[in-house]
Amino acid sequence: MPEGHHVVRADHEPPGPPTVSARRLLLHAQHEAFVLMRLDCAVCRSEGHAPRSQVLLVARGREVLATLYQIGGDMLRDGEAGLSEAAWHRLGVAEGDPIVIRHPPALGSASILRRRIFGRRLDAAEMKSIVGDIAAGRCSEIHLAAFITACSTLPLDLDEVVHLTRAMVGAGRQLAWPNAQVIDKHSVGGLPGNRTTPIIVAILAAKGLVVPKTSSRAITSPAGTADMMETLTTVDMDIAAMRRVVEGEGACLVWGGAVDLSPADDLLIRVERVLEVDTPGQMVASVLSKKLAAGCSHVVIDIPVGPTAKVRSQEDAEAIAAMLTAVGRACGVTVRCVATDGTQPVGRGIGPALEARDVLAVLRQQEDAPADLRRRACLLAGAALELAGRAAAGNGAALAAATLADGRAHATFQRICEAQGGLREPPRSTVSRPLIAERSGRVIAINNRVLARLAKLAGAPDDKAAGIDLHVRLGSEVIAGEPLMTVHAEAAGELAYALDFARAHPDILVIEP
Repeated sequence: MPEGHHVVRADHEPPGPPTVSARRLLLHAQHEAFVLMRLDCAVCRSEGHAPRSQVLLVARGREVLATLYQIGGDMLRDGEAGLSEAAWHRLGVAEGDPIVIRHPPALGSASILRRRIFGRRLDAAEMKSIVGDIAAGRCSEIHLAAFITACSTLPLDLDEVVHLTRAMVGAGRQLAWPNAQVIDKHSVGGLPGNRTTPIIVAILAAKGLVVPKTSSRAITSPAGTADMMETLTTVDMDIAAMRRVVEGEGACLVWGGAVDLSPADDLLIRVERVLEVDTPGQMVASVLSKKLAAGCSHVVIDIPVGPTAKVRSQEDAEAIAAMLTAVGRACGVTVRCVATDGTQPVGRGIGPALEARDVLAVLRQQEDAPADLRRRACLLAGAALELAGRAAAGNGAALAAATLADGRAHATFQRICEAQGGLREPPRSTVSRPLIAERSGRVIAINNRVLARLAKLAGAPDDKAAGIDLHVRLGSEVIAGEPLMTVHAEAAGELAYALDFARAHPDILVIEP
């Protein structure tokens, strides 16, 4: 070797990616992934991670996009990363496990999202790109909110709804059944207490139809079907368990978020719930993507119409029905829409446990069962029986009513619940108080939206026993001093706050002298 030249040997490998140690903080932030690190954390300083920035956490082959917060004091040691419950469970780590922390990669669909914000329509490939990023967890809450807002300000056209529906189906798992005919029922929502689904599923399964019912949790309402069913039996089931129940009993009633069907829709629903936004195009894509992913061939859609329902007019109902039918046809599912009365709540209970009580009363054929809930369930179950060819046109509702009356629907419902983990009675609230009529007269209007808000302020759907028992209907004659409704809650503070809200909104029930 020539004199003056030296060989430089590396004594160690180049440093690996920045790693921190997992720490579980038991920080509950619903579905949001947070990571907390010290202000003087060497990893944050060296990598330039600032508070409120998005970081990519990698551990055990899993990735999670999380929001970074930094803290002072001694709660965390240098090099520790405190995780919210959502981040902890998605990563599947144990205490002290190494986590690689990185800058997130550029969002592939960001430019497409910006184009939609500025009013450009999206084709199939572009919609697939956005939905793929959503389903993979690469989109922050800000990106999701921007997408929802962009598709609300300039509503999705028919082609975009078809593209969105197909993209959401393709981003998750899809079920297939040996039966040529697989049927389901869904409501577009917006009507408190409209909990017909468990009754309808029981009737259809009792008549030999296959009904793999996946339901969502509440978006803008005090209870979704999954919230209500959770008071009676287990709804968080994986696909294998769901398939076992359907194969054994002909039907199931499970939460769709647990079976990874249309996962992008579940993520969008979380943000829609916060924004209280559920526009027609996104609603159609949400409904039909879940039905297609569940392997359904036929779907009956309930569209409640009323001045304070989600769908305000018959004209709006016809437009939504036309979109549902057209998108269904394009995606290979037969859809029948039924416009129903949305001028007042259905049944008496508003809130998970209170609605479950009404459902059980109808199935058990109790004398005090809400007659309107029974009629509506038979109407919609009848439409499904006719759609499936199990009843002649015009005879479906009578056949559904007979299946209730002879106890077959109740027996079928019991078997479904037992197969899902056992049937239990819904819980009761710890505190309640009536709202009293201040004057005598006749009830001429009921504000569904204010009633729903009242039930949510009482704690529904998170507090399963919270909500409202409605004691009057449209046309009811009331006397001053009589109870109009009873508000149920799990905490005295929530009950008081809900009652103050009710007193401040006299339009909740309009009484004409």
